[in-house]
Amino acid sequence: MSLLTKGIGLAKKAKHRFADQLRARTPVYLSPVRRIERVALHERVCAMTFDDGPCRLPANPDHFNGKSLTQVLADTLEQYGARGTFDVVGDTSANYPDKAGKHGSASWGGVAYDHYPDFGKDDQGGVMHCPELITRLIEGGHEITSHTYSHVLFGFKPLVYGRRKHLNGLDPVVDDLKRLHERMEQGWNYTIRLSRPPHYVDSIQGGFTSYDAYALMGYQYMAASFDGAGWLPLASYQAEVEATWRPMEQALQADPDCFCGQIIFQKDGFNMARRTPIADGLEKQLQLLTDSGYQVVTVSELLARSPFRDVLPDSETGRAARRLLDYGWCVAYRDNTVRPDQIVTRGELAMTAYGWAAARDRIAFVRAGKPPFRDLPCRHPYAAAAVLADRAGAVCAASGRFRPDEPASAREIMQFATVCLGKKPSAGKEGVMTRGAFLQLAASLLDSQAAE
Repeated sequence: MSLLTKGIGLAKKAKHRFADQLRARTPVYLSPVRRIERVALHERVCAMTFDDGPCRLPANPDHFNGKSLTQVLADTLEQYGARGTFDVVGDTSANYPDKAGKHGSASWGGVAYDHYPDFGKDDQGGVMHCPELITRLIEGGHEITSHTYSHVLFGFKPLVYGRRKHLNGLDPVVDDLKRLHERMEQGWNYTIRLSRPPHYVDSIQGGFTSYDAYALMGYQYMAASFDGAGWLPLASYQAEVEATWRPMEQALQADPDCFCGQIIFQKDGFNMARRTPIADGLEKQLQLLTDSGYQVVTVSELLARSPFRDVLPDSETGRAARRLLDYGWCVAYRDNTVRPDQIVTRGELAMTAYGWAAARDRIAFVRAGKPPFRDLPCRHPYAAAAVLADRAGAVCAASGRFRPDEPASAREIMQFATVCLGKKPSAGKEGVMTRGAFLQLAASLLDSQAAE
């Protein structure tokens, strides 16, 4: 293994450790847009995602008689009854002027921008240039998700991509997402529902994030929990292929249930050394999963089986949370957890019912820069929801304060249910309520309302 490869691997591990530490220190709020990495599931079902395609170029090295890489991946999946989620780009041919970066480095495909499937070969990849491959994927039962139209970073990323250009604000990000979304609707009558930001860069100029952009698009944030390793250059192609399946084999040997509900990250394109180890490694991965009794489904099907990370779909809280999610409520935190044992706060009450509308209104709040309440900054995740809840009389402010972090009282929960569900709960004991109990109460009121 080269020093460069070791450095890339170590840098990625350090980045993940830093991200984990940052998440541990950062408060988590309810969000209509949830980061989907994996879900709680007892069944041996998982999903595979493939980034950066479609790719018309053959695998490298080509062991498939010139067949396009995307075709190879689709054929291999279908041999095992599997369905993949292909996270596609629209077209990178406008990402010039630019120059090719150092072979084997993170800038291999371009210094200022990404170019797929390779620098100067943009016409061999992307939805706009490979419509036949999109048709092939859809006809094969695979899922199409958005990796954005142009694969330009949403915001500045000094580590690794400090020389990269990025989109200048929320509006250009949303315009880029809409461009691919509309192309899929017009060309295939296909509606995209999931997206992954280029290189997982979330920050957007102006105080926004990818979650704001996805809220405007009605998307969920598709992440992953297991790295298929096809992107990483190693000393030889044989080593790269082994890196795609060996960690999976070791994980299954340690715990045959370890992939239940997981999302596996893969590449539909070249790695930094312009090779495609996934083309030869995918069959071994699928054989390992099949031998362990796994079914590989699309991410949307995985979410249909189990929407959340920390509650099983057949639990009382899981059933209640799904019922309210289907109703259009915001019932999970940004990290896709429900956290049924936490106490419900006033801010969470507001966000639960008004989450999607609030996520859209938040844009105007941030741009205006005027706090809606004395104790709630305009950039607070619950600011817009608090205004909507207060206006409706569902959760009321007093003396110019909303008190978003205070536990909701039983009386406040009764008021919220009466306004938002048209059903007043029977009087219960005074005091606070856990989220699990609240979600079950709200779901039961919704069911009784529907039965009348």
